[in-house]
Amino acid sequence: MKKVGTSKPTAAATETGPAGQLGTAAQGDGRTRHTVARLLLERGPITAAAVAEELGVSPTAVRRHLDVLVAEGEAYTRESSPRGRRGRGRPAKLYLLTESGRARFGHAYDDLAVAALRFIAEHEGEQAVREFAERRMAALVAHHRDALVAARNPAERAEVLADALTREGYAASARSVGSGEQLCQHHCPVAHVAADFPQLCEAETAAFAEVLGTHVQRLATIANGDAACTTHVPTARLTAPGQSPDAEQTSAGSVPKDRQNTAPIPAGGESV
Repeated sequence: MKKVGTSKPTAAATETGPAGQLGTAAQGDGRTRHTVARLLLERGPITAAAVAEELGVSPTAVRRHLDVLVAEGEAYTRESSPRGRRGRGRPAKLYLLTESGRARFGHAYDDLAVAALRFIAEHEGEQAVREFAERRMAALVAHHRDALVAARNPAERAEVLADALTREGYAASARSVGSGEQLCQHHCPVAHVAADFPQLCEAETAAFAEVLGTHVQRLATIANGDAACTTHVPTARLTAPGQSPDAEQTSAGSVPKDRQNTAPIPAGGESV
């Protein structure tokens, strides 16, 4: 009787077999590459041969992982110093992590920012935190003000703002809705800090109102646990960027009480 399913998979089968096997191989590659990167972090600059010896794997396998790290901008090479070189051969390549490569091991930037703002609040007061947030947004917007001023209509202005925010790391998009434009930021580089200091979100909303020339209504924020930061931008009664909205269109970027929650936008601000 022929036995079925008792043979061990070959290396070729692992490479070309079902998705589960491919996933397992990819996970193994990912773990090994992470280990190689950690060794560069802890021991770099270091040669491929030294990495292979430390990990007990072949130099060929190590170089494959190092090549991927270099191609993805997580590592770079430099030649070893002539001082410690032996023989007349080509100098050995030394591998080091780039700033991007170091980022895979995490940073404490959020903790540092929260601690710094907390120190400012304790010693200078909440108003100092608000002024910091406003100055930060003013500097961000200043880089893109010319393009915003040149926009010919409200929809184009919202698109220009979305493009500007994307270039600043917010992965933003805009779309037209029944009563205006809906601006979505699918990423927030300061979300963890803003969760403790809502002044950052408030300053951002006010900056949007100022550069768009109208009041805006913040519907959702990543800092509050929503999927995206979503802002409704009404297109009626739009003024020039930089010109303060009128008394009904408050400079704080919020909608007056008698006009709140009137925009036909799905609850929570659906992502674009």
